[in-house]
Amino acid sequence: MADGEEVGNTQVIFRGYVSGFPNESDLYLANSRISLKVPEGSKAVVVKNLYLSCDPYMRLRMSCDANYFQPFKPGSVMTGNGVAKVMDSGHPSFSKGDLVWGITRWEEYTLVTATESLFEIPDTDVPLSYYIGILGVPGLTAYVGFYELCTPKKGEYVYVSSASGAVGQLVGQFAKLLGCYVVGSAGTKEKVDLLKNKFGFDEAFNYKEEQDLATCLKRYFPEGIDIYFENVGGAMLDAVLPNMRVHGRIAACGMISQYNLDKPEGIYNLMNVINKQIKMQGFITPSYFHLYPKFLETILPHIKEGKVAYVEDVAEGLQNAPPALIGLFSGHNVGKQVIQVAME
Repeated sequence: MADGEEVGNTQVIFRGYVSGFPNESDLYLANSRISLKVPEGSKAVVVKNLYLSCDPYMRLRMSCDANYFQPFKPGSVMTGNGVAKVMDSGHPSFSKGDLVWGITRWEEYTLVTATESLFEIPDTDVPLSYYIGILGVPGLTAYVGFYELCTPKKGEYVYVSSASGAVGQLVGQFAKLLGCYVVGSAGTKEKVDLLKNKFGFDEAFNYKEEQDLATCLKRYFPEGIDIYFENVGGAMLDAVLPNMRVHGRIAACGMISQYNLDKPEGIYNLMNVINKQIKMQGFITPSYFHLYPKFLETILPHIKEGKVAYVEDVAEGLQNAPPALIGLFSGHNVGKQVIQVAME
């Protein structure tokens, strides 16, 4: 195609605000057109989207209630993290042909005006999709929550919920590299097997098969839990609290069990936070982007030396983006959910 050519652009549109469990019908495909040439005098870039990230936090943006990210606007194109190739640039930091990751839109091509949200990909010896997974926000999230907030020590007892997901699978492996005892929970036998046989967790269990989560955790942690990496919330958090050790640490990354509830579940065991002097800290990864270079220095050697594994669940084509996103909330994905839009 010639430079500046106007081309068709398939988009995924957010229909309107959601209450309760989201449905595929809350998103729909539309066709538009876009110029592959940046407007004269603009510092924007035009990118071809290669991979898009499906993340649980996106459910929060489908509600009108304010949270740490602005809600999606009804009738607008979905936004999120992606990997893309620069088609044209008016910005001095980017050139045609550059590979980048950062905030883009759920469409084939995007005119990115907020170029401060884009990062040049420094290393292409790994799969490009890793930059919305292990080398992107999920990886940095696992790194910050585990190392920076939980200050782990060799030999400590670590529990990870939603452990086969984009973040949890990394937290468990980081803990094992440090010499910790690690247990993870997931929702299927396949995922439990993955935790033990692929990611090296010491133990794993299917939380759906447990009648009493507190008793289950006592079985796996007879001496208590030093570190809990929180991805689930609700009944899981309530079961963890009485099983924490004195001076335990909890990194509150997400609470996916609560995202589709109109009324969040109550937590009844909070007195343990006081009695056991537990540190529980919530965090959002954008506050820690300054640690990204330090994170890359840590994680890239682990990947290249085969010390850290990463599993992706790839849905091909924008037409499969709605079911991929909705499937997150019923556990359909195995590993990091990725949408492949195009080949490089």
